[in-house]
Amino acid sequence: MLIAHLPAGYILASAARQRSAAPRIMTAALVGSVLPDFDMVYFFLTGGKVHHHDYVSHWPLFWLALAVVALPAVGRLAPRWFPAAAVFFAALMLHMIMDTVAAPMLWLAPFDWSKLELTTVPATYSNWVVSFLLHWTFGLELLICATALIVAVRRNRRVQSAERA
Repeated sequence: MLIAHLPAGYILASAARQRSAAPRIMTAALVGSVLPDFDMVYFFLTGGKVHHHDYVSHWPLFWLALAVVALPAVGRLAPRWFPAAAVFFAALMLHMIMDTVAAPMLWLAPFDWSKLELTTVPATYSNWVVSFLLHWTFGLELLICATALIVAVRRNRRVQSAERA
């Protein structure tokens, strides 16, 4: 996925905020939805020799293990922040699922190095970005972006109506 991680995080946070008034749910979802891609800094600094999905920041089991440790601790030490922490980890996993649509992911690393992807985007053009933009999976990204925009517009209308009332 190229552009849909942040909009997907927004959709997730919007749904979570309907269930919980806990602080920072939106922030947690937005950060979690893009955090794994911060490995792109390292990717570029090292000359891009290894695909960034092979880094530990893109290993779903790494994030699941961290969640198993962090969520009970947050629940015990700062229960008010538990919903935001849970949404943060849900957004991270949503990122992994979205990446799996059109890019190989190491779902069981470090125990198994088999890569899983739902579809392969063939390199039909010399520039890989063009290949992605003209593949059907980019339509899925645009749909996610459009959905996030609709959710945001509806939320804005509700807030404006409440302010007028």
